[in-house]
Amino acid sequence: MKILLLETFFTGSHKKWAEEFQRFSKHEILIFPMSGYHWKWRMHIGGVEFSERTRQQETVYRAKENNNANDSPPFIQFKEGIAKPDLILATDMLDLNLFLSLTRTWSHNIHTAIYFHENQLNYPWSPTDKDVKLQRDNHYAFINYTSALTANKVFFNSQYHHDAFLDELPKFLKAFPDYNNLETVETIQNKSSVLPLALDLKKFDEFKPSEIVKPNRAVILWNHRWEYDKNPERFFNALFEIDERGIDFKLIVMGEEYEKHPSIFDKAKEKLADKILHWGYVETFDEYCKWLWIADMLPVTSAQDFFGGSVVEAMYCNVVPFLPKRLAYPEHIPAQFHSTFFYDEEDFVNKIQRRIMDVKYLRVMDTQQYARKYDWGNLISDYDEAMEGAVKRIAN
Repeated sequence: MKILLLETFFTGSHKKWAEEFQRFSKHEILIFPMSGYHWKWRMHIGGVEFSERTRQQETVYRAKENNNANDSPPFIQFKEGIAKPDLILATDMLDLNLFLSLTRTWSHNIHTAIYFHENQLNYPWSPTDKDVKLQRDNHYAFINYTSALTANKVFFNSQYHHDAFLDELPKFLKAFPDYNNLETVETIQNKSSVLPLALDLKKFDEFKPSEIVKPNRAVILWNHRWEYDKNPERFFNALFEIDERGIDFKLIVMGEEYEKHPSIFDKAKEKLADKILHWGYVETFDEYCKWLWIADMLPVTSAQDFFGGSVVEAMYCNVVPFLPKRLAYPEHIPAQFHSTFFYDEEDFVNKIQRRIMDVKYLRVMDTQQYARKYDWGNLISDYDEAMEGAVKRIAN
């Protein structure tokens, strides 16, 4: 089976997921990428850009048929030289309707699916975003809605994400003055399913030190994006309070230090300077692994997480997470162990402090057992069957 994967935001976790799916799948997957900048513009222009790429490949193939081809390879070139895929798989930052309308003579009989890494209906907007004042935010959510309505099959990366989107959609549509078409919610629901985010977790084993040397003090980890939705203020303010109580710990903060980032990072770098083992971007996967294997605990404060890939990666390296009882996190750990790994908001600081003071207990806990289910080796057959099912569903 041949799959054309359309990714307008080809960076970070989106890029990793697409490339790993391509590598592990038994199907032939060709990726159309766009650089991971200006996400709003990507949602607008992606359909136009990708339609032009298909147009150029058509021109080349027609030239080949007429024995007139130049040396430029076609944009869509599968191993067997077949121009059309069996399935078009888009991700949530593409206006699928726009792409299909611009390529209708080429794509009219190709099955389509969409994979939601996130969505703009449930995503918390930054208070510094200029579009909030212009009230343009509904437009991006509407693109997600119409793309889901158009696709033959809809995949969400967690049960939480699936439920949050479908629960919010009726309220979103009712906010418009008329022609709300609420029956379309059921239409989307009937073709939606959960396909968990898959990660190449076994790769972390390749970079696990033969002997992990840890400091005497508990090592606290931050391995998320430096963004407002990860709620770094809550995270660092808790550490400030623990530090003021005279409780010692060490700190690893990873992530790219963009020019515009929450100011709390600068404050924390100065205020917790004597505790920092590492600060900022890591150049290689090897270095990223090294710090994960050293870390002991991961207090999570995110305001939004549709899956939580960075949390699962840390868990695989036996970093003990402390999680809020919301979002996708309850799916990662069996319910009978929630009292160990989840915190009540009012007890957040005290729970971190107790774990810091009992570092020996932290270092014998096995959290890898909960993360293994998300490794590509355990999920790739589900992915391949889901893609086959998306085609069979329409064919039948």
